[in-house]
Formats: sequence, C-alpha cells, structure tokens
Amino acid sequence: MSRGFTVLEILFVIVIIGFASVIFFVQKNNVEVAARDTERKTSINAMYYSLEEVYFKENNHYPRTIDETVLPSVDPELFKDPQGVKIGEASSDYRYEPTDCENDACAGYSLRTILENEADYVKTER
Repeated sequence: MSRGFTVLEILFVIVIIGFASVIFFVQKNNVEVAARDTERKTSINAMYYSLEEVYFKENNHYPRTIDETVLPSVDPELFKDPQGVKIGEASSDYRYEPTDCENDACAGYSLRTILENEADYVKTER
C-alpha cells in the first residue's frame, strides 16, 4: 500500500492556493486605494480648517495661493499628495482655486482632490 498524494489532490491544493492568492492581492490593493483616498481627504480637511479657522479669521479674506508659509498651522507634509507632488504643481492631486481675487486678497476658493475610488472631494469657503 502506497502512501502519498495523487496528482489530482496536488492540483486541487495548487488551485486553492492560487485562488486565495488572487483574493489576497485584490483585497490588499483595495485597502491601499482606500488608505490613499483617506490621506487625501485628511489633507484637504486640514487645509480647509486652517483657511477658515486661522487665515480667514486673521485676514478677513482668503489667499491667492496656499503652502506651508501661508498656512503654518498645517503640517508641511499634508501639502504633498500620496505621490509626493506639492499642491500648486501641475501633476498634483490637490487643487486650490481662489475666486474673486483683488491683488492677493480673494473672496472665495475651492479646494479639491482627485480620489481613486470615489468622485472628487471638494471643499469651498463657508
């Protein structure tokens, strides 16, 4: 009497392992996409609250551009998207669009980011 696995049993185990691997990598990708989208929303929210609660209250207008010098209350790393591109650069996922500007004083703005799994995330002045 021989003890061992048949070719059919080995193939069945290989198929199960392959299927589990595919499911694992698809789920891993979904989790990574969701994490990058959450990072983008967190950055936009930090900029938004700094614009509204700090900058606007002190200046009674919004700036023409934003960065770590204009909004020092925001962690400088939050001005970079998940690929490391700074807000204001052409390929950045983040956009600051001021409206109704006179010199460097603007009446409004919109902050937006491009998300991978949802529609764009947009915040506008209050």
